[in-house]
Amino acid sequence: MPEAIKAGIMFSILGFVIGSVLGTIRVLYLVPRYGPDMAVLIELPVILAISWNACGIILRHIPVPAAIGARLVMGAIALALLLLTEFTLAVVGVGQSVAKFFAQYATAAGAIGLAGQVLFGFIPVARLTIPHKASD
Repeated sequence: MPEAIKAGIMFSILGFVIGSVLGTIRVLYLVPRYGPDMAVLIELPVILAISWNACGIILRHIPVPAAIGARLVMGAIALALLLLTEFTLAVVGVGQSVAKFFAQYATAAGAIGLAGQVLFGFIPVARLTIPHKASD
């Protein structure tokens, strides 16, 4: 199981970096043109596709067993660390209140984003069941 933990940490880091880059593009370019809800809907498939490939790269370098339990651990760790990092950055780094941080999930854009993050956490498991190219 140590491989799953290591891979989960790496997947979380890559997920945060990917999300930061695409989130900046979403906020600066998509939100003003399409509004927050549509901007998240445009961003979501892109971030999930990039995350799918990032997961494949990690799995090629860290031998996580091709078993549902190990992949669930990897995804759960990645999701938990991603959410914790976002919370810490918002509350400690930017000074957002805890209440305001959680209130964002009550909006359509926030709920869509959270659903996307949960899907991100399941990518390691999905890679067990969904056929993919050898280059992934």
